[in-house]
Amino acid sequence: MSETFDTLETRSPEARETALLAALPSQIAHAKKSSMAFAALLAQVDASAVTSRAALAQLPVIRKSELQDLQQAARTNATNVATLGHETMPGNVFGGFSAIGYGASMPRVFASPGPIYEPEGTAKDYWRMARAIFAAGFRSGELIHNCFSYHFVPAGSMMETGAHALGCTVFPGGTGQTEQQVQAMRELQPAGYIGTPSFLKIILEKAEEMGVALPSVTKAMFGGEAYPPSLRDWFLARGVRGYQCYATADLGLIAYETPAREGLVLDEGVLVEIVRPGTGDPVALGEVGEVVVTTLNRDYPLVRFGTGDLSAILPGQCPSGRTNTRIKGWMGRADQTTKIRGMFVHAKQVDAIVKRFPEVLRARLVVSGEMANDVMTLQVETSTPAVVSGAALAARIGEAIRDVTKLRGDVAIVQSGSLPNDGKVIEDARSYR
Repeated sequence: MSETFDTLETRSPEARETALLAALPSQIAHAKKSSMAFAALLAQVDASAVTSRAALAQLPVIRKSELQDLQQAARTNATNVATLGHETMPGNVFGGFSAIGYGASMPRVFASPGPIYEPEGTAKDYWRMARAIFAAGFRSGELIHNCFSYHFVPAGSMMETGAHALGCTVFPGGTGQTEQQVQAMRELQPAGYIGTPSFLKIILEKAEEMGVALPSVTKAMFGGEAYPPSLRDWFLARGVRGYQCYATADLGLIAYETPAREGLVLDEGVLVEIVRPGTGDPVALGEVGEVVVTTLNRDYPLVRFGTGDLSAILPGQCPSGRTNTRIKGWMGRADQTTKIRGMFVHAKQVDAIVKRFPEVLRARLVVSGEMANDVMTLQVETSTPAVVSGAALAARIGEAIRDVTKLRGDVAIVQSGSLPNDGKVIEDARSYR
């Protein structure tokens, strides 16, 4: 239970925070110098002054949807191509976010849906997955059956490079061909499986159908899908202990599950913030918000990258002995755009309304009614009781709603602390029947 991948996992939280903040100015300066996108986005930022989380929180958040738009626009319009030594840096491919170019420094390029293109650098365990694989129980000298995709998306390579860094051998199973997967597992006898939980379930069910026992498969690391307790118990009943990790194609590993099964522990190579959806403002400890990550990756130096995923910080430390911050895991999507009366309304517009009124603590835009009969109500918690705030404040907020969204909306001043802690800024409660 106390066994860890390295000493970084058990250092004091103060030592970790000091190290992360000490690395921050250099990483931001590197991003400005080495990537065309951040040279523009952070042009007015003094990198040497970004030495605290408060200072970091003043920088813009680059969300995944914006990265896709910037990449597509750059590929369409840009003609700038820089030369780095003997390598070519095509600014129109990665939207100017990559610090490396085609050639020896970039052995692979991947595509995620969108498409968004991601570079892979040459660093050992480039995606930092070995830590999560170790926490799932895998050890040097073992064979891992890797069923993440090996084409287009980086998932297969992410897990393979992490397994190699751990000293494991990998069978590149990929996806599909269920009977052949069963045959390979029976004959090669891997120590465990890496892939989505649903595909391992399919493989084990096929093995049962074929009358094939797979006693060597006793551990698994999952990603890419939800992993509910019911599915965890299904695997345990078949002798497989499965743990989940949280990673993205842009950032690599963000957090991972340990044998304690109490949340996900943050990776040592990222600085994570939880912000209010549609904004860059960090939320209070324990409040649900969007996961925003600054990575220390020098090849793809993403600063304040908004994942679009919701989560929350858990209090205390992991019983496994790891001292890094824990998050609850994936809790939904932060991208909360909806169409009301034919017009799109975004979470950032709700934030713009709220920021006009210092007495408003939290807000939630609820869209109700039936198709073609939308009712928009902004529920707000205030620092003063409703009897004090009253109709005057509600009227002023109503005017701000019209000004920002160009739509009329009702305002309901609700009791402080009554809005759900689920990260939702916009709730679509309409009936579509």
